[in-house]
Amino acid sequence: MLYLLMKWVFIGPLLKTLWPTKVVGAENIPETGGAILAGNHLAVADSFFMPLRVKRKVTFPAKSEYFTEPGFKGLLKKWFFTGVGQFPIDRSGGNAAQAALDTAIRLVKDGHLLGIYPEGTRSPDGRLYKGKTGVARIALESRGVVVPVAMVGTDKVNPIGSKMWWPRRLEIRFGKPLDFSRYEGLSGDRFIERSITDEIMYALMELSGQEYVDIYAAKAKELLAAEAAGVKPAVPVQPSGRDADRVPESKAG
Repeated sequence: MLYLLMKWVFIGPLLKTLWPTKVVGAENIPETGGAILAGNHLAVADSFFMPLRVKRKVTFPAKSEYFTEPGFKGLLKKWFFTGVGQFPIDRSGGNAAQAALDTAIRLVKDGHLLGIYPEGTRSPDGRLYKGKTGVARIALESRGVVVPVAMVGTDKVNPIGSKMWWPRRLEIRFGKPLDFSRYEGLSGDRFIERSITDEIMYALMELSGQEYVDIYAAKAKELLAAEAAGVKPAVPVQPSGRDADRVPESKAG
């Protein structure tokens, strides 16, 4: 109920009014059944604008800190994020992370739409970074199709470090569903999971037009911090869009 109130009464109408959004390819989202919406991640605002333009409810994993902050403020955060359909994921690894992965798989198996960011964290500079293989594991074990989603312009609305949201025109592009049923039974094979993940990232690269960087976003943040401190490390870059034949480490293209 809270999800519907937020989407149609409290937050949704305001966001639609202040941020006009062009939506391309919405017909690619399955009308029924479990599926995974795998998106690029430019800003916190992504998790607000994308579900607003999808008819069905979208459930996102969210960092566990949103659910564990102490005090009254923490209680309000937990209530809000739970109410809008998000569930906690522990990014420190181990059993907690596996539990979150299991939850995501169960949601898709039960017919829900799962929203996920394969990069694992926001892009530090607007480029597209190497995907983590959790999205492949979810796709293989849930047997759900993956719909790539490119957010365009949210980094201008909600720049990293900014507490303000600025008026900008946005675009959301939903790509053709990717079916990985040909790999059925191969969950746990790290080469297969990497190949699937790279195929998803290739689709996102073409859909968004972003420059691709073949390292994880978390590592890129470390490198950028080092550069800010006076060290300029080399960061490998993959050409954007159709200038690229393939994503590194994949057979796409």
